[in-house]
Amino acid sequence: MKKSILAIMIVSVLAAFGCDNTNGQSKKADVKRPMAKPAAEWKKKLTPNEYEIMVNRGTEPPYKNAYYDNHEKGVYVSAATGDVLFSSADKFESGTGWPSFVKAVDAGKIEVVHDNSYGMSRDEVIEKSTGLHLGHVFDDGPADRGGKRYCMNSGALKFVKK
Repeated sequence: MKKSILAIMIVSVLAAFGCDNTNGQSKKADVKRPMAKPAAEWKKKLTPNEYEIMVNRGTEPPYKNAYYDNHEKGVYVSAATGDVLFSSADKFESGTGWPSFVKAVDAGKIEVVHDNSYGMSRDEVIEKSTGLHLGHVFDDGPADRGGKRYCMNSGALKFVKK
């Protein structure tokens, strides 16, 4: 019984801290890489949710986003550019409440930069052409598929069904 409770607690902690520790709050963007356009231009192009996630480097709540439980075949494109970033063939159930992928469709479309926000040391995933935030990548993905977990925000993506 104690082992079951401990296992449940561990899974709960992993889900709570799986992608971000912001629970919908914005964080100040570290000056790492400039955006391709000024924030004011992105504000005109993106929805308020997309802007919050991509420009302000926010995150959405786990299990309360569009794609964490999407099982349809297709591709996930950038909400900002429409470029194909991830495929349903590379999506897996991480149990974190965010859509998770083992890899990007084209590694040249994304960039990984170090993120020390909130006292954590993580690797942030940004769209290379825009400098906009997509999510984070971790080394706890399926070992038989490369070991990476690209934990993305649904609000940074749009799904195109195939």
